[in-house]
Amino acid sequence: MTTRLRKVHGFTLMELMIVVAIAGILSAIAIPTFTMLRNRAKTAEASTNLNSMFKCAAAYYSGERGGQGQTANVSGYCIAAPSAMIPGPPIKDKQSFSHDPTFDSLGFWIADGVYYAYKLTSPGAGCSHAAGDSNLYTFDAYGNLDGDAFFSTFELAAGSDKDNTLYHGFGFYVNNEME
Repeated sequence: MTTRLRKVHGFTLMELMIVVAIAGILSAIAIPTFTMLRNRAKTAEASTNLNSMFKCAAAYYSGERGGQGQTANVSGYCIAAPSAMIPGPPIKDKQSFSHDPTFDSLGFWIADGVYYAYKLTSPGAGCSHAAGDSNLYTFDAYGNLDGDAFFSTFELAAGSDKDNTLYHGFGFYVNNEME
């Protein structure tokens, strides 16, 4: 009589422990990297919207304005009034961008939800600004991507050059970018 050996199917406990250890190491590397990349994608919103705010302000600055009953147009160089922080204090989830008289006058609107709150600072509404004023606007975005007590800040400053054209700095001031 010949004895047949049974083949054992399955994994040993040691093989399963090695697989679990490898999965743990991979997840320990992948999860923080994924979180960082996701937050970096969210920060792209701030720079994109600040650039849009600047373009709207530049069009407003160089546009001709007329008032009811005026016989002549104001020749431009108008800046908008300062705004409140819209949509309010930033939280970690998206919020709706609400209407604001300053942003409405510039023609700036964000239809989608936003992670950042936006604010415009100016010396006050008015027209006929002189050329070479380096402090006309500051566009700000404040975010709180991780929901703690600290904010990330993006800032873009704008002024007028010698030809009275609105310009902005070469880059953003950024503080706590991934906060």
